[in-house]
Amino acid sequence: MSVSAQLPNGFVYVQTLDSTIMLDLRYYSTNNFVGDTIDGYEAPVLILSQKAGEALAQVQQDLNGRGYGLIVYDGYRPQRAVNHFSRWASDLSDRRMKSVFYPHVQKSRLFQLGYIAHRSGHSRGSSVDLSLIDLYTKRPLDMGSPFDMFDVRSHHEAMVSKTQLANRELLKATMREYGFRHYRKEWWHYTLNQEPFPNQYFDFPVR
Repeated sequence: MSVSAQLPNGFVYVQTLDSTIMLDLRYYSTNNFVGDTIDGYEAPVLILSQKAGEALAQVQQDLNGRGYGLIVYDGYRPQRAVNHFSRWASDLSDRRMKSVFYPHVQKSRLFQLGYIAHRSGHSRGSSVDLSLIDLYTKRPLDMGSPFDMFDVRSHHEAMVSKTQLANRELLKATMREYGFRHYRKEWWHYTLNQEPFPNQYFDFPVR
């Protein structure tokens, strides 16, 4: 039996499609803006809708031919994890990770500015947070700001260096070619245009 048989119909473990995609799943760790493992992340595995996973594998194959690869920080995100983010954002006394992830933004404005929401497209299974690596060094390319940094430097139209902009544009152009659209405020966030569950938010755990 395929490990994907453990998942709801239409979902897949991405590593079964392409095991060369690098994973750095931040919400299974404490290396994130909350500073703790997030509710619903019970294993370091990447889950996406079957359609999004297959498209992402095509992106990886394309990039590999040019000396690059993908590193993925998050894919499917259960609603309980989104709820965890919402509780954290509402607790203005917890600013443990401010200096790293939102040094120039007041925590009280994270909802208003669109960095935190009570519902996330990730819970529909076809959104992914990712970056590029050099295929030979296995190091992430410089994108001008770290993943999950709540700051104008993370916006696609931000004033960054030519090299950083070129790296962002390479990721965006390749993702677009295989059917993904970007989110303006986060250079790392992409959603499949033809997502199979456009109105359904899931809450099964990542395990």
